[in-house]
Amino acid sequence: MSFSKKLSGAAVATGLSLFAALPAWAQEAAAAPAAPVPNPGNNAWMMTSTVLVLMMILPGLALFYGGLTRSKNMLSTMTQIGGVAAFAMLIWVMYGYGLAFGPEGNQFISWGKFFLSGVTPDSTAATFSDEVISEYIFISFQMTFAAITIALVLGSVVERMKFSAVMVFAFVWLTIVYFPVAHMVWEARGVFFKMGALDFAGGTVVHINAGVSALVAALILGKRKGYPSEPMPPHSLTLTFVGTGLLWVGWFGFNAGSALEANGSAALAMINTFVATASAALAWMLVERAAGHKASALGYCSGIIAGLVAVTPAAGNSGPFGAIVLGAVASVVCFFFVSKVKPALGYDDSLDAFGIHGVGGIVGAIGTGIVYSPSLGGPGGEDFAMGSQLVTQISAVAATIVISAVGTVIAMYVAKAVTGLRVSKEVEQEGLDLGEHGERAYN
Repeated sequence: MSFSKKLSGAAVATGLSLFAALPAWAQEAAAAPAAPVPNPGNNAWMMTSTVLVLMMILPGLALFYGGLTRSKNMLSTMTQIGGVAAFAMLIWVMYGYGLAFGPEGNQFISWGKFFLSGVTPDSTAATFSDEVISEYIFISFQMTFAAITIALVLGSVVERMKFSAVMVFAFVWLTIVYFPVAHMVWEARGVFFKMGALDFAGGTVVHINAGVSALVAALILGKRKGYPSEPMPPHSLTLTFVGTGLLWVGWFGFNAGSALEANGSAALAMINTFVATASAALAWMLVERAAGHKASALGYCSGIIAGLVAVTPAAGNSGPFGAIVLGAVASVVCFFFVSKVKPALGYDDSLDAFGIHGVGGIVGAIGTGIVYSPSLGGPGGEDFAMGSQLVTQISAVAATIVISAVGTVIAMYVAKAVTGLRVSKEVEQEGLDLGEHGERAYN
């Protein structure tokens, strides 16, 4: 047989063998799972939620806090909030996302994807089901959480802290407090996540973190000139009321968005954000009346924030009636701290960041371990053990308090060493609007 015939026969045989193998090959190819593709509806919902959280910061929190200050400090308060929020966004995409949700890490911190290395428009992030969303959207959503958390801390130090010190503090605090705690609570490898701690939208990560840090920062900074003998009423409850409304609306992105999908869990978080907040607003005014005062607009606004804070960890972890009770209880406890405990202890938490966010966050985080029970309408399974869950919640709360307190001490003293903490007595007297920024809110 010639070489050409041999070659021809080999080719035919090879072709036949390949042909025979085609069905099997095709089956294997068909069986290979396709890469998950984000649901456009979920992507759209998460983009909307992200923008809603941004609205909570600017203009929501800026107006809420700004209205509570004296008129001479209105612009400085708003500028501090805007400044740290913008700074947090930049830090987040540089290294914050990597420290909180990076591909490598342990139970306390992660790393990788610094400067968003390796992230593309096709990258995806997991949700709580088999769905995915675009990773850029997840990064943006979590970025707004970091931005509002550092802004909340400032409620205790307004009217006396340098703008430069605020920015240095924000840089250090986000790095050593917020990013590690976010990792420990929300990332699958995190120590609190593994413990089974329930925090749907940020009771520990945002509110306990911010509230405890606010108290520690206020204690280190000292009281405002003239406090408490000199009256320091809010200069515009109208603006505070507007800011409160914007915060309530934006909070639906905060809470319902934390489901990471447009699904039933998001719907549960949505109705809980309605009813817990309504309950807390009315409860604050009722307890005002019981204490011998008139039901006030400031009380209504304070109750709304207390309810929003308390329901944050419970948003998707409670039934509606559990949320109603949780909101009312948190409101009463926050009222007690703001009206009784703070005056008794004499600390100057200017805008009650600890009294509402810290205390409300603690009540909400611990209370979540109760309202999660299916016997109370919560989404817990039949094997839910309330006692062990409460131990887990309290442990996570206690650890967060320690981390926040220690980290804040470090951040404040770094800021003091770099820029100094307080404005001069003259600047504090004339107001930080003119002294720090050369502007007036009202001309």
